[in-house]
Parts: sequence; C-alpha cells; structure tokens
Amino acid sequence: MRQRSPGASRTQNLETPRAAGVAGIVFAVLLAAAIVLARLGLPEGAGDPAVRPDAGQRNELSTAVELVPFAGIAFLWFMGAVRAHTGEAEDRFVATVFLGSGLVFVASLFGAAAAAGTVLSAHQPQDFGRHFAYELLTTYGMRMAAVFVFATSTIGRKLGVFPRALSAAGLVAGLVLLVVGSSVPWSELVFPAWALLISLYILRAARPTP
Repeated sequence: MRQRSPGASRTQNLETPRAAGVAGIVFAVLLAAAIVLARLGLPEGAGDPAVRPDAGQRNELSTAVELVPFAGIAFLWFMGAVRAHTGEAEDRFVATVFLGSGLVFVASLFGAAAAAGTVLSAHQPQDFGRHFAYELLTTYGMRMAAVFVFATSTIGRKLGVFPRALSAAGLVAGLVLLVVGSSVPWSELVFPAWALLISLYILRAARPTP
C-alpha cells in the first residue's frame, strides 16, 4: 500500500481550507441574494394577508426559495473551513456551541424558506406563510446565527487564529443579530457580510508562503 508523502499531506491541508473558504463566499453571496429577493418579494413582511404578491414579486420570492438550499449546503462547507482553520486545539465547549448553533441556523433557514414557499401557492393561507417565514428567519434563525458568530469569534480569539479586529467585528455583528435582528429590516444582511469577511481572511491565510 502506497503511503502518502508529507508534502502531499501539507498540500491537502492548504487546499482544504482554501476550497471551503470559497464555499463561505458562495454562502454569503447566496444568502444575501435570497434575503434581498425575499424582502423585495414580501416588502411588508407580515403584512396584509389579503394582498397577493404580483408576478414580479412571486418570481423574486421563488428565486429566493430556490437559492436557500444551496446557501445552506455552502454554509456547512463554511463551517468546515472555520474548523479546519482553527485546528485541533479548539475548546470542546465552545466547539459544541459552534456546531449546534450552525446546524440549528441551517434548519431554521430551510424552515423559513419552506414557509415562504406557501405564499407562492394559491391553496395555502398566505398570512401564515408570511408570519411563520419572517418569525423563523429573523427571530430564531438570526439569533442562532448570532450564537454562531459569538462562538466563532471566541474560538478565533482564544486560539489566536483571527486578528483582534476580526474577532471584535464578530462580537459587534453578533450583538446586532441578537438584539435588533428581529426588529430592524435588512439587519439580517449582517450575517452574510460577516461570513464573507471571515472567508476572505481564511483564503488569505491559506495562501502558501513563498
């Protein structure tokens, strides 16, 4: 059986965070696009259930719902990128919170997309779809995202794998998502913006030194 050379192992360690870091950028772009399209498709949030979305709004909402599964898949790769970047010395308690909040966020994201999809059906009560989708995404999903941001920033600060400025930005982003995420429209865009920032840093850190 042929053994893998140390050089090949080092190359793989460099390429894995780099490829997964790209997935984090994909996640940030897809989630931001889905949020914008959902906001445009349902501009009133949980508004008047008697008002049906027009054709343009239905197309925007349909596109947002179709983007969400791909955003969720990319987010799982993004989680892998962060864990690969922090290494094996992570704190088990914080790592458990990191994984748990990330998985609950993905579940909330998928649930919100499924609820928003009911608005596209003429046979479903649109008021329920609007209320449930926005409540699940902004109240629960974004607060789980806040916990994920806090856990990631804590891991990065404790292990010294993130600069202080990046960890501080994570704490600010987490506070925004936790405190005002359910009351201020468009504030949920803070999460994909933070994910994009982290992914760009991971890509930069994964570059081999000459």
